[in-house]
Amino acid sequence: MIFKKTEIPEVVVIEPKVFGDQRGYFFESFNQKEFENNIGHINFVQDNESKSTYGVLRGLHFQQPPFAQAKLVRCIQGKVLDVVVDTRKKSPTYGKHVTVELSEENKKQLFIPRGFAHGFVTLSKDAIFAYKVDNWYAPEYDSGIIWNDTTLNIDWKIAPEEAILSSKDKLLSTFKDLDTPFIY
Repeated sequence: MIFKKTEIPEVVVIEPKVFGDQRGYFFESFNQKEFENNIGHINFVQDNESKSTYGVLRGLHFQQPPFAQAKLVRCIQGKVLDVVVDTRKKSPTYGKHVTVELSEENKKQLFIPRGFAHGFVTLSKDAIFAYKVDNWYAPEYDSGIIWNDTTLNIDWKIAPEEAILSSKDKLLSTFKDLDTPFIY
């Protein structure tokens, strides 16, 4: 596996070594030792999976302490644009975001530490998205940032009218109004 830091160094792209032949392919999608050597110790406690059609935009989400979550995400089928926003006050990258295309072709994964908002939009006809988290889901600690926040100015690679959002995601706060509990 190759671990590459992004413009926000704590957010890391992981590229697997894929072995393919006439039968198909094989790769390690997770290796605890490699992960700890390159990122640190994380105890993932839950795996999640979602299926979305083109234009479905999920995010930008995070959980507040004590249920904050680190995530390891990947796209198993199709293609998504994955977006991560630094919500840690006093961080040199506070309010900055990174985008990474994750797809069944490139097999990249993205590690998102605690203190970051996360979302993705489906760019293919449909997509299956999988992620590991290091803390339990607690709906009362849900928080997030509205997807089309003008301060963040994220290019989601789709026309705004194509975005399909949950009713919950339509009501998320702006970045300026965010009361983040995370400190760098």
